[in-house]
Amino acid sequence: MKRVNFPETEEQQRLRFQIELEFVQCLANPNYLNFLAQRGYFKDQSFINYLKYLQYWKEPTYAKYLKYPMCLHFLELLQYEHFRKEIVSGQCAKFIDDQQILHWQHYTRKRMKLLQTQAEQNPGK
Repeated sequence: MKRVNFPETEEQQRLRFQIELEFVQCLANPNYLNFLAQRGYFKDQSFINYLKYLQYWKEPTYAKYLKYPMCLHFLELLQYEHFRKEIVSGQCAKFIDDQQILHWQHYTRKRMKLLQTQAEQNPGK
C-alpha cells in the first residue's frame, strides 16, 4: 500500500519543529546516546536515515534555536557507524561526558577571567 503525503498544517509544522529541536538537543547528552545505542536504535536503518535528515539543524536558520550546540557535533558523529558502535559502551559515554564537563569548566574559567579583565580595564562601566 502506497503512503499518501498530505501537506502539514501550520500547527503540525510547529509541533514537528519543537519535537525535532528537543530531540536534536538531547543528542548533546552522551548518556542518552548510550541509552539509544544499548536499545539498538543505531542498528535500525530508518533511525539512521532520520539522523541524516536531522542534519538540516546545522544550517544557521535552524542552529540559532539550539541551546546546546554540542548536539551538532554528536549529530555529525552519529553519521559514522564506528561511533554508533562505540557509544554502546558505558565507558565510552562516561569518557565523553567527563570530557564535556572539563571543557565547560575550562570555558567558564576562561570566560570569567575575560570578564574580570574587561571590568578592570573599564572601571565604572
